[in-house]
Amino acid sequence: MPGTALILGPSGRFGRHAHMAFCEAGWRTRLFDRSRDTLWDAAWGADVIVNAWNPPYQHWARDLPGQTAQIIEVAKASGATVLIPANVYPYGPDAPTQLTATTPHGATNTLGRLRAEMEAAYAEAGVRTILLRAGDFIDTEPSGNWFDRIMTPKLKAGRFTYPGPTDVPHAWAYLPDVARAAVALATQRNSLPTFADIPFSGYTVTGRELRAALEKAWGGRLSLQQMSWWPLRMMAPAWPMARHLVEMSYLWRMPHGLDAAPLAAHLPDFRPTPLVDALASAIHHYIDPDQPVARGCPRRRKVQPV
Repeated sequence: MPGTALILGPSGRFGRHAHMAFCEAGWRTRLFDRSRDTLWDAAWGADVIVNAWNPPYQHWARDLPGQTAQIIEVAKASGATVLIPANVYPYGPDAPTQLTATTPHGATNTLGRLRAEMEAAYAEAGVRTILLRAGDFIDTEPSGNWFDRIMTPKLKAGRFTYPGPTDVPHAWAYLPDVARAAVALATQRNSLPTFADIPFSGYTVTGRELRAALEKAWGGRLSLQQMSWWPLRMMAPAWPMARHLVEMSYLWRMPHGLDAAPLAAHLPDFRPTPLVDALASAIHHYIDPDQPVARGCPRRRKVQPV
């Protein structure tokens, strides 16, 4: 049954898609504006708090603990379920090929440790929480992620750039699909475990397989070029973002995919978008730059002070 969803970070990648998906499913949506809103006022009466806040990597240590504590405090008081788009960072470089809800969080690097600590805080607090854990995002418009920033800018020159070995399986997720699954899980939140860690399997493909699917979406041949990491390594001492990108580079060398069984058990009728169709959506701006991005429900503001 639809309710009210508060979207934190509504202009970010997941936040945009979560807003559209909840709205299209008939939910009332509140879009949080940090410049004007207070979390207590915005969250009161919300059934679900979508925690799509995602500060830049270099600010995680400064911002994540405080954000986590604040959301937990508000969720405890209001009774709201917190829904978090989780990632694979907490597992660390020694994780097995298939990542499950019971795979130990062994990350010792900064970003992986911070995400693991954030998730542990929700679990220990007893707040009803849904973690929907996915791999790298495929978006419907350029949003500064690996796919549109590094891998596809040279499509018109016939080149596809890949950040790692091209024969290593890597986890990907199409954002509209992740958002649809999030809404479906939010709808059955009261029947889920209090702390539900649910992997979203998405697509597990190698760089070569991704190139082959992209060629079908693009409609032509693409050469496969491997990205050089040395410029980022050179900039890392002076540029914190580069340092953190290098820190997480092991994910491109580590074969990994996410367990599909839990989501299938909870959402047996869920059907993901075929990979070629998802890629076609992600590169439509190269093919038809004048085609507007479909936004779904109109953006509207529902925050009311208590």
